Amino acid sequence: MKFTCDKNILLKEISMAQDIIASKNVISISSYVYLFAENDFLFIRAKDLKINFETKVPVTVIESGPAMVLGEKFLGILSQIPEGEMDFEYRDNKVKIKTSIKKINYQLKSLDSDKFSELPVSDGQYFEMPIKSFKEMINQTVFAVSTDESRLNINGVYMEYAEKKLVMAATDGRRLAFIEKDVGEIIDFPGVVVHTKILNIIRKRAGDEGLIAISITNRMIFIRFGSYNLSSVLLEGQFPNYRKVIPEKQSLTFSVLRTEMLDAIKRVTLLVEQKSNKLFIGLRSGKMLVYSEEGEIGDASEEIPCRYDGEDIDIAFNYTYIEEPFKAIASDEIRIKFNNPSEQDLSKAITIFPVPESDYFHVVMPMQS
Repeated sequence: MKFTCDKNILLKEISMAQDIIASKNVISISSYVYLFAENDFLFIRAKDLKINFETKVPVTVIESGPAMVLGEKFLGILSQIPEGEMDFEYRDNKVKIKTSIKKINYQLKSLDSDKFSELPVSDGQYFEMPIKSFKEMINQTVFAVSTDESRLNINGVYMEYAEKKLVMAATDGRRLAFIEKDVGEIIDFPGVVVHTKILNIIRKRAGDEGLIAISITNRMIFIRFGSYNLSSVLLEGQFPNYRKVIPEKQSLTFSVLRTEMLDAIKRVTLLVEQKSNKLFIGLRSGKMLVYSEEGEIGDASEEIPCRYDGEDIDIAFNYTYIEEPFKAIASDEIRIKFNNPSEQDLSKAITIFPVPESDYFHVVMPMQS
């Protein structure tokens, strides 16, 4: 197999493939990227235990055929060689890479391409939606996924189809992120839990234009956008009934500017005890105190304006549970609804909304004061 192309064409795609490959330090079959040159296209495939990836780029094919190349080393070479045309040749289990501008030659040992197994193909139907909307759904949920590996059923983002809407939700047991988007009539599918790895790749690599196509089978999710085909096994286990934790009624509310709140959190948490991450919000008429409790290293507080007209209330939170939704929400102003913590029969959770309210929100449980 032999082809020539501009090195930057390959660099982007091999970088994406390397994001997927699991074994970056231990050399194994999953450390390799599969290449196939044909009809002036180079097909690129990569996979690990969770995700499969395929794309194609235009190249000048001199000799058709397959090759396997060590992903990490190939990416390193592409990152370092000069801008311009490069020659790639595979023969006798060796890959040769040359550049036309400088006399630089690389030779990598390779594997037999037959060792790379075929990628799975969906046997179901796809539905489409704007890729920008799907990326927004990822941005509003993925950070709330549990990192406790003993709870696989909440180690991913839950996805379901309900009332002509695509719903995504994530929880780690102390917070919930929820968003829904109108998708119209699509093929119904049971609720599934999707690996965050495939969602983060889409969030990082996909543009904002065009459509994304999604197919869900019994055990896998398949995603297509642009020239990319991705697939991933689904996580096993029953996702919790997240609708039960959404407060039905909340009688109190306050609003604050998003950037002012984020700046205050950033400054005050310099003196928050890292073991607890406990941050206090003190609501006063027309203002808010953001403060830490006194610890071995000291304490900090900051006062910022807010829209609130009620009795004085202090609530403690894990500050990351407030900071992360504030970073994800795009609106300038944020509204928080809650109940008086002293009322025993009401939910203690707070609900965070953009202003004006949209198709997403975040539910956060306070800490013990």
